[in-house]
Amino acid sequence: FIQSFQNAGTSVGYIAYTNTTTTFGTSSDYRLKENVTAISDGITRLKTLKPSRFNFKADKNKTVDGFLAHEVTAVPEAVTGTKDGMKDILYAAGDTIPSDKKVGDVKETVPDYQGIDQSKLVPLLTAALQEAIAKIEVLETKVAALEGA
Repeated sequence: FIQSFQNAGTSVGYIAYTNTTTTFGTSSDYRLKENVTAISDGITRLKTLKPSRFNFKADKNKTVDGFLAHEVTAVPEAVTGTKDGMKDILYAAGDTIPSDKKVGDVKETVPDYQGIDQSKLVPLLTAALQEAIAKIEVLETKVAALEGA
């Protein structure tokens, strides 16, 4: 491990590497979980996702696939921050502080950008694919029965 993360003595994640890969791991042991239920509405939730192609303003020449964080309502735990969030930057010791201000006063208000952990979409994507496969298998069986008749 290059970095291990603990909470109250329990491992909650790690970063590890080999000669060729880097792994970002999070706790997933069944012994840490309760109230486990299958995802039964994967396709319905998946249909609310709005994948897009875009470029970041800082890299106008590179187009990527992804999501707008505030639109990912199907998996809210994947999103950090608040849509249109702002945060205050405060004057700190060592700053040039105007005479009418002091340390701890608001220096400026700037965007507090949202983020997304796309890996948290994988369980929903897997459940939706499993549901779709089950529907395809039923349809294949019905088609085979009709062709055999």
